[in-house]
Amino acid sequence: MPEQNKPVEALSAEEAAVELERLAAEIKEHDRHYHGEDAPVISDADYDALRRRNAAIEEAFPDLIRADSPTGSVGAAPAEGFAKVRHAVPMLSLAKAYTDQDVVDFLERAKRFFERDKDFDIAFTAEPKIDGLSASLRYENGVFVQGATRGDGAVGEDITANLKTIADIPHKLKGSGWPEVIEIRGEVYMTYAEFQALKERSAAAGGQDYVNPRNTAAGSLRQKDPSVTATRNLKFFAYAWGYTSEDPAPTQYEAVQKFADWGFKISPLMVRAKSVDDLIAQYRLIEAQRSSLGYDIDGVVYKVDQLELQRRWGFVTGEPRWAIAHKFPAEQATTIVRKIDIQVGRTGTLAPVARLDPVTVGGVTVVNVTLHNEDYIKGFDSNGEPIREGNDIRIGDTVVIQRAGDVIPQIVSVVADKRPADAVPYEFPHTCPVCGSAATREVNEKTGKEDSRRRCTGELICPAQAVERLRHFVSRGAMDIEGLGAENIDLFFNAGLLKTAADIFRLKDRRTEVQQALFERREAQAQAREAAKGTARKKVLTAEERTYEGLEKLFDAIDARREPELDRFIFALGIRHIGETTAAALSKTFSTAEEFIRVGKEASKADDPHTVFPSINGIGDTVIGALCDFFGNERNDDVLDALLQQVHPKPYIVNVSADSQVAGKTVVFTGSLEKMSRSEAKAMAERLGAKVAGSVSAKTDLVVAGPGAGSKLKLATDLGIEVIDEDAWFERVGRSG
Repeated sequence: MPEQNKPVEALSAEEAAVELERLAAEIKEHDRHYHGEDAPVISDADYDALRRRNAAIEEAFPDLIRADSPTGSVGAAPAEGFAKVRHAVPMLSLAKAYTDQDVVDFLERAKRFFERDKDFDIAFTAEPKIDGLSASLRYENGVFVQGATRGDGAVGEDITANLKTIADIPHKLKGSGWPEVIEIRGEVYMTYAEFQALKERSAAAGGQDYVNPRNTAAGSLRQKDPSVTATRNLKFFAYAWGYTSEDPAPTQYEAVQKFADWGFKISPLMVRAKSVDDLIAQYRLIEAQRSSLGYDIDGVVYKVDQLELQRRWGFVTGEPRWAIAHKFPAEQATTIVRKIDIQVGRTGTLAPVARLDPVTVGGVTVVNVTLHNEDYIKGFDSNGEPIREGNDIRIGDTVVIQRAGDVIPQIVSVVADKRPADAVPYEFPHTCPVCGSAATREVNEKTGKEDSRRRCTGELICPAQAVERLRHFVSRGAMDIEGLGAENIDLFFNAGLLKTAADIFRLKDRRTEVQQALFERREAQAQAREAAKGTARKKVLTAEERTYEGLEKLFDAIDARREPELDRFIFALGIRHIGETTAAALSKTFSTAEEFIRVGKEASKADDPHTVFPSINGIGDTVIGALCDFFGNERNDDVLDALLQQVHPKPYIVNVSADSQVAGKTVVFTGSLEKMSRSEAKAMAERLGAKVAGSVSAKTDLVVAGPGAGSKLKLATDLGIEVIDEDAWFERVGRSG
């Protein structure tokens, strides 16, 4: 496995492929936490660094670009429980600037692009970047008809009823001159005052604790009951638009001013400027006022002002070229480390967390901070280089923390002269604090270097890993069991109904207990809603209300996955380093679950697993080692045997019959596929004997393009490669969509 900080130019092709698979999975997981669950686990800066590294590797190894590449993706898949809304114009993310030089470079790129247009005097806008939840509001003939979240950029969640409870969003536009159809876009947010009031009301009622205004605003907007949203007093700033039947104005600045005429709140700090000095001066002014605004902002957004120039400059994958977000540096504060706890994740990683004296940073009270791994605690980075001037972190230490990217706090330094005399170095546990299994650090056989993370070897028997493994097992890329999302997994696990994946398929046998768990949750939610409104719950749910209408649908969805595709089954097991692409390669090699398990067990017992494990393109020592660890752990045997009594994976059969019109061809899928997921498309093509590539080249035979296809479609057209849509694909392979 390559070092995660190894320079891109030093990576081999095999290391690059492994790194791209890791980054795709990690970024997807962070997108789920941030956009889908409103609960980010890393800072904005660290997240941006992951995306930058992924982009750099893809640029250096274009032939290795994955079908599930995060490049160009925005947000996360829409949450369950809401109707889906396909955006007529995608809701894209913005490129980031972290220094003044980044802003200079942005303006220079604009000037170079338009250098032939001497008549153009390029102007730019600058406005605060609100830290909330993006929303798109569709108006037809001036009437608000539909509102949606960003979702994954292409498809969002229909939250019309909740948005209508926000006073800043007009139900009918004021004035005149608005287009027949326009999608107003902006940010839903919560003020510090409202956030603090909500925390106090919740604490008085014994309700949940809220982390920060951004996550709380997002959670409030996704309430199933709009009356709850109405109690949160959310705010909205309008700053852009999506689809429109006509331009609202010739420039960005004039358009936003019209929004104010139509009844929207707009930022009073938005200005128009022509020089980099003016833009950065506005950045400094907004930064100076940041703490007094009463709501969270995390930077300043610059945009080319003239709409004609925006259209001409266009887009790069997933981002407009004509806009950039200049992020603020993190705010800092000082506090004391009172305790260090160890949490265990899905893959068994022992994650240390420091418990702090509460301290306010950027309007948010911080009580916990991640310590990453034992080397980090000792004062070293992943390459063994000193950090924090080599100071370790001890219980009782006074530390300086900051909220990097205004989301996740981190320790910047240790105040050494305030260290208590009795403070001793922290001893990182070598056994899992939950199941007692040994916790080890893997050694890279090629470099001889230890992994910076220590992991529990308990795997399937470790309760701490169980919930995250179960969540992974039912996820969209794995078994894809509809209705059994994270919320229900947590509920059934805590109720003692689930321990391992096999228990999922026995839930129907425990119908009464399942229904009781669901009823108790509904009652608790009802009580919480009443508490949020300041009233007491006057009655328990009626017998009719106790009936969970989706119960049979859930059981049917579970039964529908009793014969999963082999690649999905292998991926669902959650074996380390086995992503969707690797699972497909293993499925094609072994064809059946029985053969895959037999070879895995034999390899785990062999002195040299390579004498048993066949050579598979793209699979190296890292994956083979992970398989040997998994199948060599006897405690996994019973769990796997129980699962195979409930599910029977289909043999992986590649159909290379003479009537396959795509056998031997290289196919690229691009755009937003509507009738199949990207992974389903890839699996279908491979079973028909085709090779699926992540990028278009002269070797590509066929491109299947969905809505929103961009640069890949253009390149295919330029190269004269055949391009078809999804319907034509299904017709060609002889299947119905």
